[in-house]
Amino acid sequence: MAHVQDRWFRKVVDPDAGKAGRERTALYGTGDRYKVRYLDPDGRERSKTFPDRKKKDADDFLIAVENDKREGKYLDPNRGRVGFVAFAEEWVAAQTFDYTTRERIGGRLRVQVYPFFERKSVGSVKPGDVQAWLRSLQDAGVSPNYRVLLFTHLSSIFNAAVDDKRILENPCQAKSVSRPQAERKKIVVWPRERASAVRDALPDRFKVAVPIGAGCGLRQGEIFGFSPDDLDREAESINVVRQVRLVGNQPVFAPPKRGKTRTVPLPGAVLRELDAYAERFPPTELTLPWVHPGGDPVTVRVYMVDHDGTACRRGAFNLRVWRPALARAGVVSPTRDDGMHALRHLYASVLLDVGESVKALAEYLGHSDPGFTLRTYTHLLPSSHERTRRAIDGFLGSEDPGDGLVAA
Repeated sequence: MAHVQDRWFRKVVDPDAGKAGRERTALYGTGDRYKVRYLDPDGRERSKTFPDRKKKDADDFLIAVENDKREGKYLDPNRGRVGFVAFAEEWVAAQTFDYTTRERIGGRLRVQVYPFFERKSVGSVKPGDVQAWLRSLQDAGVSPNYRVLLFTHLSSIFNAAVDDKRILENPCQAKSVSRPQAERKKIVVWPRERASAVRDALPDRFKVAVPIGAGCGLRQGEIFGFSPDDLDREAESINVVRQVRLVGNQPVFAPPKRGKTRTVPLPGAVLRELDAYAERFPPTELTLPWVHPGGDPVTVRVYMVDHDGTACRRGAFNLRVWRPALARAGVVSPTRDDGMHALRHLYASVLLDVGESVKALAEYLGHSDPGFTLRTYTHLLPSSHERTRRAIDGFLGSEDPGDGLVAA
């Protein structure tokens, strides 16, 4: 039966007087005075002690425990004592992300999250700790968008702790925590002249990356994994079915981002570029593991490989090929906006400029949500003001007053 035990005194009965009294125990004056004893939902005895003069706190704790048991909210206090880092590592290992995403998340946690929480248990982290961590990121100059990403990871870890009944509430969701807000930057689209200058500045072996990226909207890894076998000449389209990515610094073949394969229109100009390139640099057979280093080996003929005939690696390519080409093309102080992804943005801007629908563009780019495409490129949509004026003028009336719906 649940009760509060006074460890310093015990009840005694005076047989002569027939009255109950108290006497000191051997523990009098040492340690906490009150001990709350109760059974958890599994029938195991649990206890918690409170110091002298805290009898009310002990009673309140016992009442709270019994209420939590009745309402199904009871948490084993020992389960929240697991170290934050240990639990977070278990969370990362259990996720069904692809291997590269899992590596990236683990790296972010080790650099930006673990150092702050490494001495804490999961159950000891309070909303104030989360807010202090966010402030430390801000003081360190971490960008708002990266803070949002890190906060999302941290909140997911605590959600898992709630689901595992290690904690009752996620401290990231407390009202006192100021959730970081993302800053939506407008995409700055390269002018056609810059893309042409960069193409001219690239070594001949890599020039084809520009027409593939700007002409079909492929991501960098998809360009590295692009094969002549992906062409459908009759349908004038290409099938985007793989990319080259690094897992543990080893190149592997993998499906496109989020596993979303797609079909993209193949412009005649791009096909001519590919055919001319293949005559000078015949496609190379690459054998790489599928998805992760231990995956089954897959052999694919790809258009573009490194100088030594191996798969192009993102980091090495950007450092040794792309950035020097930017410099030769006159791009001063290049930023993230000047990476190979700029070709993809150029592709999107050209299609929007000629009136292609956002839904179709999302399909070609491999976006799961056309709303994301719209939010990313909405500022590139051509103005509809003149088109609207012409349409309404045609509907409401003619140029001659009195001939239409609206009289002069």
